Amino acid sequence: MLLQTPFHARTAALCTSYAWKEWAGCAAVCNYDRHSEREYFAVRHACGLIDVSPLYKYEVRGPDAGRLLARVTCKDATRMRKGQVTYTTWCDSQGKALDDGTISRFADDWFRITSSEPWLAWFRRHSRGLTVEVEDVTTKLGALALQGPTSRAVLDQLTDFDLDKMRFFRVRPMRLAGRQVRVSRTGYTGDLGFEIWVQPDDALHVWDAIFEAGRPYRLQPMGLDALDVLRIEAGFVLQGVDYISARSCVIEPRKSSPFEIGLGWTVELEREGEPFIGQKALLAERERGSEWALVGLDISWPELETLYFGYGLPPHLAPIACRDGVPVYARDGGQVGMVTSQVWSPLLKKYLALATVKAPYGADGTQLSVEHTVEFVRHRVTGTVVPKPFFDPERKKSVPGRKKQGAA
Repeated sequence: MLLQTPFHARTAALCTSYAWKEWAGCAAVCNYDRHSEREYFAVRHACGLIDVSPLYKYEVRGPDAGRLLARVTCKDATRMRKGQVTYTTWCDSQGKALDDGTISRFADDWFRITSSEPWLAWFRRHSRGLTVEVEDVTTKLGALALQGPTSRAVLDQLTDFDLDKMRFFRVRPMRLAGRQVRVSRTGYTGDLGFEIWVQPDDALHVWDAIFEAGRPYRLQPMGLDALDVLRIEAGFVLQGVDYISARSCVIEPRKSSPFEIGLGWTVELEREGEPFIGQKALLAERERGSEWALVGLDISWPELETLYFGYGLPPHLAPIACRDGVPVYARDGGQVGMVTSQVWSPLLKKYLALATVKAPYGADGTQLSVEHTVEFVRHRVTGTVVPKPFFDPERKKSVPGRKKQGAA
């Protein structure tokens, strides 16, 4: 039986589609209506609210809390400032990616790390010899993501802090609608957005307050289908889709390093103190070069139209993201990788994909061929390697700086 998040009473009442899926053992809405277009456009033009409580969440406390996270992840958490959030990956001893998530620092000896899979035993195993406690707070903490260009205006009506002064990837405690919460300027949509971390007893009160404040700003509830489209536009990888955790791979070729999944920027190889798990292997990879690269592809829409018209059909593409692995070929015909996520972007009016290809084919501007099936016949269309993210609005990181109370 699936678990219910602290917000389930509200999400269940709004989910007229009855479209649910399992996320980390919890019931999660796919889309609230018959399809997810309204939820998608809400985030790009107004704001959407999604229950992200199923994320695994771990509190790390003690004098050596920073040392533990620096040991098990590719970022040196000891150098983080209080109120800072950072994005990171962690690896096995061979430098192969296990998972990715965020680390938030609340105090000198208090951090929180999020992940897509459970890692409590792994964190505790590597804490031996350190003065630190790791607690799984996944079910003890509800979480909401309010995302979109009007998200700041909605929350600013409810908090005791001026969110215009909150910088990107910062977190702080504040009161929201009279309840104590933590708010971080983070999200998985590539847009302006915030995540609200709340005690379960306060969850429904906070949900109701946000929805009431959001009515004039066209706030919509959002499910996972819309989120999938948004994160591809933002060029964000999804563990289990765009790469597989090394812990779950049954054969070595399916494992990837952070460099090979587009997350090399999360790796801090030069640092003082003890090495982190996988550091030696990643240093060696940097010296010899990576075998694979994760790239963005702009798949030719004119070629897709021509392909379908040849069958007397209009282009037929699902309004949701496709996670089926599809072969990618060099122009000379040999296979050089595979598409892992692809979607039609309603905003950009392009057919986009994330793909893993052999490193020599990963340069921007490289033209590749992507397999596409019509009427049970396999064809190939051009996919051009383009920079990621596909969508990167200035508002995501900008700080208006309106004067009121304090600064993050």
